[in-house]
Amino acid sequence: MSRLKLARRLLMPLLLAPILSVASAQTTLKAVLNGEVHLIDPIATTNYRTRDFAYLVWDVLIAVDSKGNYRPQMLESFSASPDNMSYTFTLRPGLKWSDGTPVTSQDCIASIKRWAARDALGKQLIARTKALTATSDTTFTLELEKPFGFVIQSLGKPGSNVPVMMPERLAQTDPTKPVEEVIGSGPFIFKKDEWVPGDRMVFEKNPHYTPRDEPADGLAGGKHVYVDRVELITMPDSATAVAALQTGEIDYIQRLSFDYLPILEQNPDVVLSPGQKGR
Repeated sequence: MSRLKLARRLLMPLLLAPILSVASAQTTLKAVLNGEVHLIDPIATTNYRTRDFAYLVWDVLIAVDSKGNYRPQMLESFSASPDNMSYTFTLRPGLKWSDGTPVTSQDCIASIKRWAARDALGKQLIARTKALTATSDTTFTLELEKPFGFVIQSLGKPGSNVPVMMPERLAQTDPTKPVEEVIGSGPFIFKKDEWVPGDRMVFEKNPHYTPRDEPADGLAGGKHVYVDRVELITMPDSATAVAALQTGEIDYIQRLSFDYLPILEQNPDVVLSPGQKGR
């Protein structure tokens, strides 16, 4: 099967599952998002393109599956006390940042605090929190001062601002200012030195990323990486993007006008998402 048939995906959100399972090894996936990424810190902005960027390079403690269930992601487990006033979080063993250093509870606590300073739901959570305490390098607790029924939902929210985890030294950055480095524990590493604003962003497979054992499901589960490199191409004109898709210049379009669907349905090398077929 040609690379074109393996890699082509349209009109699905660029939230890891499609982009991580569309091509064989030793490939570059070229994708066009619904606009250009300008800021690379999902805490400093609510822009959804930055959110899509974030899911490539960072990871979250808790993720939502396709059925709306909140499941451990970076965590091995989480639990609540009988009165729901105390929560215990345990990280998966062996987690590392993309620079090779281990992920710790202190990193997560600092990341939660930075996120909560900007996010509306996070502000409610932190206002009701009595203490965030690291009990070991891989376990920490959240103790509430007042009841709050959305602790897990807050830490697992999929929309902006996404509560991504960062190394403590980066999470100590003023939350109103973007971080200057992108060090994550997600599937890809952002190649900032290859970023050409107005043209493309480049990502390479993170050698320190360890996916979960279970299958990917929504934003949860094991996100196995089958491409070595991802390029997000800036191509604001839809006609240009469609032409590039059909000639093999790009492999994926995140969002497209329905006007182009009849044209693409005639191309056997183009795969439309199931929800778009026949529309």
